[in-house]
Amino acid sequence: MKKIIFALLLMLAVDQVRAQEVGKFRVGLEAGYTIPDGGGGVLLAIEPKYNIADNMNIGIRFESAAMAKNVGPLEASLTASTSFAGTFDYYFNSGSSSFAPFFGAGVGYNSLGNVGFDAGTFGEDDILVLDEAGIDVDSKFGGLVRAGFEAGKFRLAATYNFIGKTELGEGLEVKNSYLGISLGFYLGGGKWKK
Repeated sequence: MKKIIFALLLMLAVDQVRAQEVGKFRVGLEAGYTIPDGGGGVLLAIEPKYNIADNMNIGIRFESAAMAKNVGPLEASLTASTSFAGTFDYYFNSGSSSFAPFFGAGVGYNSLGNVGFDAGTFGEDDILVLDEAGIDVDSKFGGLVRAGFEAGKFRLAATYNFIGKTELGEGLEVKNSYLGISLGFYLGGGKWKK
């Protein structure tokens, strides 16, 4: 499977389909895997962008991530968060190829989902009874940094979302930051200038 993915990425890198042109609008769609503190999940994102130069664009990223993560010593149940961020990407491309490594950053607002987990209490005969409990988590401002490459109309990116911790009291905290690895494609954008 790894060889097939590598071969596909290599073919896309050699492809000569051009990618973007100044003054053009494009929309990116991505799906991927999230890696929070002690858990995992999935992400979906849509990002409309405007090409401010042949190798730079600005955009607005809408991302939804569903993941399970640790809350102190407890493993939380699946929770969803949504983020809205203004983004900037810089491409390292001379215009002669469709392969374009990039680096980007952004700032925005993160609407964090409630954290749910199983809480144990002892009932009759000292038998552990699991009750579902939930904690509301405040929304926070945050940032992101990302790097990856585009080949043709496809994009592979690693994004780290910086989101502050949430203190729950009694020494419990939720680490909200996470790494996302995503694969996607985009529509529009024109061609790379020569």
